[in-house]
Amino acid sequence: MVEISGCRFSENRVNRISGERTMHHGERSRRDWLTQVAGTVAAGTIATPLVAQASFASQGAAPSRKTPPFRLGLASYTFRKFPREQALAMTRQVGLEYICFKDFHLPLDASDEEIAQAKEDVSKFGLKLYAGGVITLGTPEQVEQAFRYASRAGMELIIGVPRPEVIDLVEEKIQQTGIGVAIHNHGPEDRLYPTPYEAYERIRNRDKRFGLCIDIGHTIRAGVDPAKAARELADRVLDVHIKDETEAAPKGRTIEIGRGVIDIPEFLTALIEINFPGVVSFEFEKDPDQPLVGLAESVGYVRGVLHTLLRS
Repeated sequence: MVEISGCRFSENRVNRISGERTMHHGERSRRDWLTQVAGTVAAGTIATPLVAQASFASQGAAPSRKTPPFRLGLASYTFRKFPREQALAMTRQVGLEYICFKDFHLPLDASDEEIAQAKEDVSKFGLKLYAGGVITLGTPEQVEQAFRYASRAGMELIIGVPRPEVIDLVEEKIQQTGIGVAIHNHGPEDRLYPTPYEAYERIRNRDKRFGLCIDIGHTIRAGVDPAKAARELADRVLDVHIKDETEAAPKGRTIEIGRGVIDIPEFLTALIEINFPGVVSFEFEKDPDQPLVGLAESVGYVRGVLHTLLRS
């Protein structure tokens, strides 16, 4: 392992990115690459402009290699111990512009007035409320409620867990409203959707706006390589929850990105290769009482890796 600013890279990651992916640009050495990443990770954030907002279901042109095809955001579960305004302020503090609300930051049964206030709060901090979730879709009533909620809040996407018996209804609501649904996998403890593959089998022949939210932490805990899953299921990837894990096993726990077992450079490379146009949302589950430092480290790591990959 190679350690950079407290973050660990495996030798094969370094060799692959500094060698194979940069040979056509000359004799850039592994040390050059490490120096670049060390600088960008230490800086915390990189002044790399976000791509213009694209529909999560659109099929754009190949990325320019100046910016990633996707946007960076936050799953507000990260700030589950904090009130909405503080969660929004901290999201902005780490340089993210897109947010997915968990229901404790905007209840599913919120009144029109409460939703209007939430939208005003989001706008005040210069953020975009692009999605809601994770939302249980177990009954027709829950499906109807979720779509009403997303529609009134102006969300493009529902991150959900639909039971098989409501799959048809969910597809009908997608077609009626234009709001997409991304099925979230929850790891080996989840009998329904432990990995993105089980979710894919449920929706592979349905409306293209019915897709996947790949949670890469739960994916690796179930023994599946997230980069491989992203490439193989590319036509249905609508959203991503990015994190790192202590182990590629059921007992794995969230840790700062770059300190765990997930090959983050390879996963980000996969998203660039498939031209993923959606949002990659950080979900930092560690340290719920004081998550900001770990989240900032994770955001800095990802921005540093992206900066290096896109300059290669």
